[in-house]
Amino acid sequence: MKIYEKAPAKINLLLDVLRKRDDGYHEVEMVMTMIDLADRLEMQELPRDTIIIASQAGYIPLDEKNLAFQAAKLIKERYDVRSGVYIHLDKRIPVAAGLAGGSSDAAAALRGLNRLWRLNIPTEELQTLGAELGSDVPFCVTGGTAVARGRGEKLEPIEGPPQCWVILAKPPIHVSTQEIYGRLHAPSIERHPSAADMLRAIREKRFADMCAAMGNVLEDVTIRHYPEVRQIKECMLRLGADGAMMSGSGPTVFGLVQKQSKVARIYNGLRGFCKDVYAVRLLP
Repeated sequence: MKIYEKAPAKINLLLDVLRKRDDGYHEVEMVMTMIDLADRLEMQELPRDTIIIASQAGYIPLDEKNLAFQAAKLIKERYDVRSGVYIHLDKRIPVAAGLAGGSSDAAAALRGLNRLWRLNIPTEELQTLGAELGSDVPFCVTGGTAVARGRGEKLEPIEGPPQCWVILAKPPIHVSTQEIYGRLHAPSIERHPSAADMLRAIREKRFADMCAAMGNVLEDVTIRHYPEVRQIKECMLRLGADGAMMSGSGPTVFGLVQKQSKVARIYNGLRGFCKDVYAVRLLP
């Protein structure tokens, strides 16, 4: 039997950091949603007690450094599963991009293995397991749109934002989330984005207000060390994006576009100096 799972990328419509916690993590408030750019996982049970990850992508680890591998190992150990699994990972989301590709792969592995091995683990329990693997994994287990608090694991599902096109551009650099958070000094943040404004805009389906409410306090930190991020953002806005912002800790920048007639112009304009460019829709 083979099990297939889709692992969509996520973007942060809002990312605020409130303070650094005593445990070393940061207290955050984020509004996250998923987009139609996805990895795909194919899972097949093996008779011997082993985990094998394969992929067409030559640039990702296929051992214990891979989050899907870690998810399989965690679920096997926690539920005493003696059989093994072969996972083929069709990688489409760029890595180290601020799009939670690895976290979404881990979440997809948890969902798929729960079905493959007929474990009947409730969704809330899968999310708790996911939190052991990374802060974005609990959200990726269920997807949709949500407000995330705590270190990202406290989720409040909300209705989806007004539908639009999402254009993504990732410069050819890798950014470490740990590095960016390490360089952030929370008390020095001058302007915090308003989650209340963002939630009101989403609830009332006001696209322009949603674009105006976007904000990411990590953006300034990343831009200081990677000026390419600012260049892409300014290019997107110049070409006609209704709103543009860095996702997560970067370096991917996304632009929201309501009119399809603008999409090709922005996409082609970005392709002039950025190889990884995508035009996708928000997932409902």
